Amino acid sequence: MEKLRSQAESCQGRTLSPICLLVNRRALQFFFLIGTLIFLPAARLGGAPSIGATYSLGFVDIDGNKHSTADRHVTVIVLATAADKDKARTVGDRVPEHCLGNPDYRMITIIRFARKHTVIGRRIATALIRHRVNEEARRLQAQYDGKGIKHDARKDIFVVTDFDGSVSSQLGEAEGATDFCVFVFGRNGELIAQWRGVPSAEQLAAAVK
Repeated sequence: MEKLRSQAESCQGRTLSPICLLVNRRALQFFFLIGTLIFLPAARLGGAPSIGATYSLGFVDIDGNKHSTADRHVTVIVLATAADKDKARTVGDRVPEHCLGNPDYRMITIIRFARKHTVIGRRIATALIRHRVNEEARRLQAQYDGKGIKHDARKDIFVVTDFDGSVSSQLGEAEGATDFCVFVFGRNGELIAQWRGVPSAEQLAAAVK
């Protein structure tokens, strides 16, 4: 017990090392800043993802919602930079109508940043993203209302921030890469499809049927 307390004290005021992270998880119940993707070591894709393989990836979005690629949802994951917002919107617009407002389906947008941010910088960036998410929710809500879908569109928008590249690397992306990628995971975490670029409406429909 004394050894554990000593390790925890040594972690104060320094960048998190693997041993500090271990101590914080066990003794201090440490959590990453809200919106930073959390992957357990066992969840790593270990290189380029493989179609048909199963991956159980767990993470938390900017609203504090916990998700997993193996929690019985069909999940569309969009990996993009802040400059790719139009591409991400296009993917959302191409999601089949039967997925809209359907709790069995979800789309998660992961926004990765090329340069490092301070803690304050991360908070500012996250606040700006929240503002954009709220704007997008209003646009999506108008679509729902027009189609007679009785559902709060804001509950269908999930955004995760990747400030340090950890999310991208877990999805098989090389350090510093900024490619626009789309992944579709099945209900048990099986990788159904992936694209580098925006898939067509037909391709997306075939993957999430």
